Amino acid sequence: MRKQKGFSLIELLIVVAIILIIAAIAIPNLLRARMAANESSAVGSIRTVNTGEITYNSTYPTVGFATALSNLGGAAGAACVPASGTACLIDAVLANDGIPTGSGKSGYLFTTAPGTQSSGVYVGYGVKAAPITPNQTGIRAFCSMEDAVVRVDPAGACSTAETTIPNFNPLNQ
Repeated sequence: MRKQKGFSLIELLIVVAIILIIAAIAIPNLLRARMAANESSAVGSIRTVNTGEITYNSTYPTVGFATALSNLGGAAGAACVPASGTACLIDAVLANDGIPTGSGKSGYLFTTAPGTQSSGVYVGYGVKAAPITPNQTGIRAFCSMEDAVVRVDPAGACSTAETTIPNFNPLNQ
């Protein structure tokens, strides 16, 4: 009688099947965790933009709020010199979001829109974070305006227009 060395084909197939079952359970959870992390990062970035807008408004009262993200930051890869066009208040990745087109930050694209203008001064703004690829990089969109309350749109659309943002649910309620 010979001694058996190694594993049989059946034993190897059973091990592979178990590994595939574990992977089928783990991968969707990993993807959901990544989307949750992207959404948390987007909310943090919206709060950073809110802080930058308030600081910009205080620093440049004759301009009011910034009209674009690029006004809050500096040029990517260049030394930042504070001025009303490049205030150096937020990081260059967030300030130059979408350059190159569709790059975003943590799976989200960020856009701002100038708000109401009164006597040549911008007295409002709107900021939006929308997933680059809905249901892959994130599910919900996030918005804010000059009241600095971060709002969520479960449909993932959101708007930067001041008049439409109040319809969304504030995150802190």
